[in-house]
Amino acid sequence: MSSTLPANNESIPSFSPIDMYTFKMSDLAGIRVYSDTRPHKWKIANLQKGLVLLCDGTEMVGEGSGFGFPVLLCSDETYFSGTSKTSLSQRGNSWIIQKEFVMDRTVRNRFRNVNLENRKVRGFFGYLSNIYQTNPRFRFLALKKLTGKMNISTTFVDSLSLGRVIVTYAIDKNQIRVRADFRHLETDGIQRIFILNEQGSRFFRTYADSDEIRLNDKRIGAWDKIDASWASLIAPQSGLGFRLWKLQNCVLRRGREFLENSLDWVGLDYEVSPKTAVLEYVIEILEYD
Repeated sequence: MSSTLPANNESIPSFSPIDMYTFKMSDLAGIRVYSDTRPHKWKIANLQKGLVLLCDGTEMVGEGSGFGFPVLLCSDETYFSGTSKTSLSQRGNSWIIQKEFVMDRTVRNRFRNVNLENRKVRGFFGYLSNIYQTNPRFRFLALKKLTGKMNISTTFVDSLSLGRVIVTYAIDKNQIRVRADFRHLETDGIQRIFILNEQGSRFFRTYADSDEIRLNDKRIGAWDKIDASWASLIAPQSGLGFRLWKLQNCVLRRGREFLENSLDWVGLDYEVSPKTAVLEYVIEILEYD
């Protein structure tokens, strides 16, 4: 049966709350979902996660946010989720997960215990950012290494919630159909919405797309726009991968960061307008011989 979400005129399946659930998609691949902030990895340990990809039972997410994780960029803050309600249902042959992400965390960077809202410190980082944007040889990862040496850390603190993003995942065979509903947000002040689809960079080391571009590790880039009709990330050692498609009225980007004990993510992320009510897309799980 096709892995489709219920249409407006179809009955909505009943959902049961869950703490954690694991789905076996094939002999190789699986999907895991948590209701709390597991797995507690490094900088984003206290943030919610989307779906975690498994290979032979091993979590492949690293320090990534998982599949279908929302982020809100506002004029003065960036909002993440530290709280969710997670539930499960079955419709035909499809398992359906629903996560209500409460957008209740904001990011705080600290420079030797000085909050980066300090004007002089913010000016310094603006200078570094300008170097990166105007000089393509100054890699994003090099900037992260530099800031790491200067004792800069990232924390996510409780904040007044901007509302909820309800993400529904329908899992069937080798596909995950994702539906992100933004209609429960306080949209005033939101400039951009991102839906992240990230797993671990130590596993997924190769990027390939429909334009026959193939990149490995650092060459995947910082957060580069994708013009191809589809893009994929591949874990060469396991033969597992995932693919997403470019959508109308969305920007699709690829990105990767690795820094020992700090950063370990690679992803294909969508950027949408704050006027977007619902975003729907497909993640195809790939298996190579």
